[in-house]
Amino acid sequence: MKSTVITSLLVAVMLFAGCAEMGTIGGPKYGDTGGTFASQADRNGRITALEVVKVDGDYKLGVGTVVGAVAGGLLGSQVGSGRGATVATVAGAAAGAAAGTVAESKMKKVDAQRVTVQMSSGGQVIIVQPVDSRLRNGMNVRVEGSGETGRVVPR
Repeated sequence: MKSTVITSLLVAVMLFAGCAEMGTIGGPKYGDTGGTFASQADRNGRITALEVVKVDGDYKLGVGTVVGAVAGGLLGSQVGSGRGATVATVAGAAAGAAAGTVAESKMKKVDAQRVTVQMSSGGQVIIVQPVDSRLRNGMNVRVEGSGETGRVVPR
């Protein structure tokens, strides 16, 4: 009976970890951009908004997932008997792993900056990047890189 519970628990944890789409958990990520450039040659602009936001650090399934799965599996095994207990154990492990993952992700938030730049070409771009204490609202800047490597730097 115990080996069935442990096996079911491990299968549930592996299924949850393998099926999870981790990119959608949490808030914005470094390099999230909005807006478009009118010309690749013109990357100069002026900061119109600057705010500190929380983003996920290097997110991975960790201790929270495992602890949650074990706790959920143990609680689930107390429900019912026979096949009902096995189903409850697997469901408890999956629910516990999900709760542990969410709890751990909330603890691993780091500061970042959401920088809105009015481009000299007339467009607007919003970039989430690591905090750069040199940046100020109204400052003339240059946008370097694109996508995940896009950064706003002083001119």
